[in-house]
Amino acid sequence: MNPTDELIPLLKKLRLSGVLQSLDLRTRQAADDNLSHGEFLYRLLSDEVERRDAKQLEQRLRRANFEHRASLEDFDFSFNPNIPKAKVVDLATCGFIERKENVLLAGKTGVGKSHIAQALG
Repeated sequence: MNPTDELIPLLKKLRLSGVLQSLDLRTRQAADDNLSHGEFLYRLLSDEVERRDAKQLEQRLRRANFEHRASLEDFDFSFNPNIPKAKVVDLATCGFIERKENVLLAGKTGVGKSHIAQALG
């Protein structure tokens, strides 16, 4: 029996589906690139973390119950030239979260507050 075949039930039991999905690819890469055991394990676990982060983001967006998915690429800054594009793009970096700052979007109805808020997630 192939050792990889023996790993599959263990990965399922441990709920490591990201590792399970990328195991064959990473095993081939490890052989082709002559990776150390540590580098191989790092890549596998990075795949798992990436998959979990993506799944959590998807769940949060679903729970937020947005009417539609908005993005800053879809936002028409020419519609309201009073909205500072540079400031909105800066908000998209989410640096305000790291700085523990609040964001308040204020303005009249229909100027794009909800679109920007949904695009920021």
